[in-house]
Amino acid sequence: MSSDSKKWIFPFVLVTSLFFFWGFVHNLDPILIPHLRKAFNLSDLQSSLVDSSVFIAYFVMALPAGYIMRKYGYKAGIMLGLILFGIGSILFVPAANSLQYSYFLAALFVIACGLTFLETAANPYVTILGPAETATKRLNFSQSFNGLAAFIAPAFVGPLILSDKNYTQAQIEAMTPAIKNAYIVSEADSVKMPYLILGIIILAVAVIFYFTNMPDVKDEDVDGADGASFGGALKSMRLRWGILAQFFYVGAQVCVGSFFIKMATTSAGIDEDSAAKFLGFFGLAFMLGRFFGTFLMQYINPRKLLIIYTLINIALTVIAITGTGMLVVYSLIAIAFFMSIMFPTIFSMGIDGLGHNTKIGSSLIVMSIVGGAFLPPVLGIISDQTASIQYGYIVPLVCFLVILLFAFNVHKTDKA
Repeated sequence: MSSDSKKWIFPFVLVTSLFFFWGFVHNLDPILIPHLRKAFNLSDLQSSLVDSSVFIAYFVMALPAGYIMRKYGYKAGIMLGLILFGIGSILFVPAANSLQYSYFLAALFVIACGLTFLETAANPYVTILGPAETATKRLNFSQSFNGLAAFIAPAFVGPLILSDKNYTQAQIEAMTPAIKNAYIVSEADSVKMPYLILGIIILAVAVIFYFTNMPDVKDEDVDGADGASFGGALKSMRLRWGILAQFFYVGAQVCVGSFFIKMATTSAGIDEDSAAKFLGFFGLAFMLGRFFGTFLMQYINPRKLLIIYTLINIALTVIAITGTGMLVVYSLIAIAFFMSIMFPTIFSMGIDGLGHNTKIGSSLIVMSIVGGAFLPPVLGIISDQTASIQYGYIVPLVCFLVILLFAFNVHKTDKA
């Protein structure tokens, strides 16, 4: 191992840990959605605003994040992201005390602003820490820890948030004001400790980053770095396709995961606690799929593997829409396995060849994560209007079709 490689080992490990932390908080959202729906008596559309408040932050903050990193470097972006992430997590305590749904949405927005900085920095940082030909495999490896978090968060923290109180709408309406208020207080309080602990841990990680020597990675074309521009980046057809595909991929991932518990409870007739456990298996499948996909990329071209995985997910989504009982739950878990490689593969393919425009391209692809804000409400509207959450899953089906188009067409495009 060269001395240059050794220099980047600890920064690589430290940055890879960020994939775990943002995966952890993202995978608490599918727990929060049914929990807050129950506590505040929300419709599917209203509960989907949890996702909207998170992913709209990516759209709002991606460009400022890219600007700060171009001006001050990756470490500055990571530090600011961790601080916002930690503060937003701690804000869950006053949000719970307020008993206002909007306050929870505001705290989630602050968290997501921090995550925008982290993802805008960490994804390209990992791709350039080593040979270009293995960039996609490195990013898939780092994102595998995002998958590990997808298993741990719902399986171990989910039961701390979800209660066993499953009152019907009629029962809630029949409560006296005092009993109803006590119920809402109890439901809101259960989120305090998990998010407070998370916030403290994240701020501690920020301190570690502060005292760690993490030399910034310069753009490939140093002389032309000052000439980086959005117009220049968007000349790449590859990047434009990547932005579109990532918009629909994140929308699909959020739709499938966020409404998993409702799909499980309504289609398979299991209770919320059992559904949360299966959501843990959903996360485990995502993690295993990421590791297995990274392994397969040694033998199968990433673009071809993306095509195979997307075709499988189209078939699985049709089963989830038309199936009954536990078949629906198992099909959703399988979808997680085959979704696992999509984000990092689309990301690395989208920014491939951008050179000194890489940071701008990264910001634009991170902005496209706003698909997670716009598409879940569409699913919620379909579900509310048809009284069938399964019909709502037409939304991720369409998303996978768009990803398939990207995978078929991106190889025809020129690099920037």
